[in-house]
Amino acid sequence: MTVTETPSPPAKERGSDFAKLSRRIAQEGLLDRRPGYYAVRIGLVAAFFAGTWAVFAAVGDSWWQLPVAVLLAVAFAQVTLLAHDLAHGQIFRSRRTSRTAGLIVGNLAVGLSYGWWMDKHTRHHANPNHEDHDPDVAPDVLIWSQKQAEASRGLPRFIGRYQAFLFFPLLTLEGINLKVSSFRALRRKTLKNRGTEGLLLSAHVLAYLGVVFLVLPLPKALLFLAVHQACYGIYLGCTFAPNHKGMPVLTAEDELDFLRRQVLTSRNVRGGHVVNTALGGLNYQIEHHLFPSMPSANLRRAQPIVRDYCASLGVDYVECGLLESWGQALRHLHEAGRPLRAVKT
Repeated sequence: MTVTETPSPPAKERGSDFAKLSRRIAQEGLLDRRPGYYAVRIGLVAAFFAGTWAVFAAVGDSWWQLPVAVLLAVAFAQVTLLAHDLAHGQIFRSRRTSRTAGLIVGNLAVGLSYGWWMDKHTRHHANPNHEDHDPDVAPDVLIWSQKQAEASRGLPRFIGRYQAFLFFPLLTLEGINLKVSSFRALRRKTLKNRGTEGLLLSAHVLAYLGVVFLVLPLPKALLFLAVHQACYGIYLGCTFAPNHKGMPVLTAEDELDFLRRQVLTSRNVRGGHVVNTALGGLNYQIEHHLFPSMPSANLRRAQPIVRDYCASLGVDYVECGLLESWGQALRHLHEAGRPLRAVKT
């Protein structure tokens, strides 16, 4: 999900390289809302989500529910990507409207805390790939740099040796991890609307489990849940990992302006309309990080402007295919764990 409240560049940068690019983008109308596009997209995603549950009910007590579980994982991921656009303010001008829709789409539909995600993702956008400030590269389970590897303890140190090989298996747990993290966030007094968030998250879990166990006997129900959550986690991981993993990891010693901080830590993914639909527009990650409130449908149009502008400044602009992006991410993970493999146990 991403974010309405992503900080703008500091005031001192208004005459900066980014300010010049921003004026060009605004003149092209690429920051304007796209209500027609989002009306169609929301309708299609809602129909896909509801239709998949209808197929689940129609199939009933059958092992054919396992392919339905995979299909439902895709539906959940597409809803999550829509929630991402809501959180960035790409759909509605009003923050209140975005938040209300985000709570329904995030908390109720897929069981992901909208408020927790917004806080986490805002910090990521402000300092992408920064060891000290980006929660997405914090050494929680995986480690993202050799410096983190040398300081690691416990589970990250154990996993870090061969984390590149464990990455995809670990992604099967990401869907569950997001739900657990969402409920844990309810304990934070800083989380706004905790009562509403908790009520909607609980309603999702009760409805989700209730429907599955009502239709399927226990063994099939448990297997359905496992397949669904595993595929959902893999889908989300394969959507977000190509964007930054394998790109430079920044530290306190790196002093970059807004434009370079966003461009140099991000990677675009080629692939045409199929990849664009599957990744919800996040394949244009560089443009998204520079202009997080830009409707995802406009990112493709912004790309040649941003790419040519970066070339004129001599700023590296990285783009590659989907498989290569995963390869770069895995190679980075393997290299980050190298100090741990050198330690004799």
